[in-house]
Amino acid sequence: MAAVGRPPAFETPEVLQAAIDGYINGLKSQPEDKRIPTITGLVYHLGFESRQSFYDYEQKEEFTYTIKRARLWIEMNYEEKLSGNNPTGSIFALKNLGWKDRHELTGNEGEPLFATKSDAELVAMLKEISAKLDND
Repeated sequence: MAAVGRPPAFETPEVLQAAIDGYINGLKSQPEDKRIPTITGLVYHLGFESRQSFYDYEQKEEFTYTIKRARLWIEMNYEEKLSGNNPTGSIFALKNLGWKDRHELTGNEGEPLFATKSDAELVAMLKEISAKLDND
């Protein structure tokens, strides 16, 4: 029995890339302060009914590269706005795209201070720090 459902929106990665290029070129024709690339805007432009359908396309081997490049382009635009006067929206968007706001403590050689330590080593470090604090 044949699968029932809507036929694929894009037959080839080249057809999908042409549609993505249409979205990008449309944004480039806007004034700079109106150029706001978004995943949802791209998904809408491509004719998907949900972001999940777009992400499902990424799981199709022949479309993986094309979808990842489009998402990377949008991510790059948010990243570029981090140096602006109000990066809050970009920070929020990047976190939703998988970025993490993380701080790492590093040792003298620049390697993570705690990531490579065993539990016993961490306990010893804490005891050493505690002893120094008690002596102060």
